[in-house]
Order: sequence, then structure tokens, then C-alpha cells
Amino acid sequence: MKLDHGIKPSMEHYTCIVRLLGRAGRLHDALNFIGDIPSAPSAMVWRALLSSCIVHTNVDLGRFSAEKVLEIEPQDETTYVLLSNMYSAAGNLDEVALLRKSMRNIGVRKETGLSWVEMKGEVHAFSVGLEDHPDMRVIHAMLEWLNLKTHRAGYVPDTNVVLHDVDEEQKARMLWVHSERLALAYGLVMTPPGHPIHIMKNLRSCLDCHAIFKVISKIVKQEIIVRDINRFHHFDKGTCSCGDYW
Repeated sequence: MKLDHGIKPSMEHYTCIVRLLGRAGRLHDALNFIGDIPSAPSAMVWRALLSSCIVHTNVDLGRFSAEKVLEIEPQDETTYVLLSNMYSAAGNLDEVALLRKSMRNIGVRKETGLSWVEMKGEVHAFSVGLEDHPDMRVIHAMLEWLNLKTHRAGYVPDTNVVLHDVDEEQKARMLWVHSERLALAYGLVMTPPGHPIHIMKNLRSCLDCHAIFKVISKIVKQEIIVRDINRFHHFDKGTCSCGDYW
């Protein structure tokens, strides 16, 4: 970039390299690369390394990356959620409990999830637990059908992504009112079979929603395209274009 094109790398370019190394599992190479960045690494760089640590279950380096993010952005709720997901995936439930207590103590609150789907030129917005949509009855009917079909297909809810202190059954129910699931249910009701469904989301998709969207795309035989805060996810025939890395 510098020698051939005269372009000075920006923090976005450095973040891309960290993501590439992380995707390849070269986490310590990514850490060394961050150490060579000529200016102070941004929270975006450390968050990229944290995401890689979650995928490859490197808890120690993930904790270190999260601490670096929180030094820069102490109230970043996304980092707390990612760290909680990593502890859950590693089976460190005591760490999950301590992290959630810490979030409550310092007043960190998870931003409300919002999703949008466009039908016949009209945009429909959904929030977590929404109940006042005019077509709520058919949305709930579709969710119940999807719940039945996905469980028969072997889906097991990952309740560790729910940060509320409630029992497992309640956590499983709460997953089904995530905004992207409400938007998807409405899209399935209103979209002709075989037509793709496009959903926009203001946050990073949770691990469980990502997992179940893969299952649903195989069951309904429809493409589902979700644009969350990180990237596009193209679900088709039980797989996602992100390769489960986002």
C-alpha cells in the first residue's frame, strides 16, 4: 500500500489483517501484528481479536482483548456480551455469572434489539418482545410452527446467550421473541414460497439466532439475508455465507 500506491494504512486496514489472521486461527500472530501498529490500536482492532478468540475458544487471550476494548470504551455493552458468549462456549458458567453481576453493578445495559423487514414497499419494524403489530396473531402462529419444526430437526436452544437471571424454560421462550425472529416470521407469512427474505438488524446477531436461521433456511427452502451491525449473512440450505465467523 505504501510503496506501490502511496496509501497510508488506516485503522480499518489493520483491523482487516487482524480478522484475516484470526479467521486462520493465528491468534498470537494477530496479537503480535497489533503490537506493531504504529499508533494506538482502536477498540475496533481489539474487538476483532476478541471475535476470533470466541470462534477458537481462546479464553485467556479473549479476556485480554476484552480488557483492552473496555479500557477504551468502558460502557461498550457489545464487548460484555461477546465475553459472556465466550465464557459460555467454554463452559465457564461461574465467569458468566460474575460478568453479568459486574454489568449490573456498573450500569451497563444491553441495547434493545431492532429488526426491519420490507414487504410490498412498506418497512415493518420489530423490537424484542413486540406485541402490538397488527399481524401479531399470524406471527405467533408462524413462530410456534418454526419452534416445532426446528426442534424436530435437532435444534437445541443456546440459553447461555440470554443475560437475564431466569429459569431455562423462560430463557428458551425469550429467544423466540428476538427481533430478527419476529421479522423472519412475518417475512415467511407475507413472502411467496421460494422468494428470499431480507432483514436488517441494529445489533450483532446472537449465536442462537444465527444457529436457528441456518436450520430454518433448510426447513422452509428459502434464502434469508440478514444485515446485522457487522456484515451480511446469507442463509441458504442450512449454511451461512459467513462460515459461522462474524
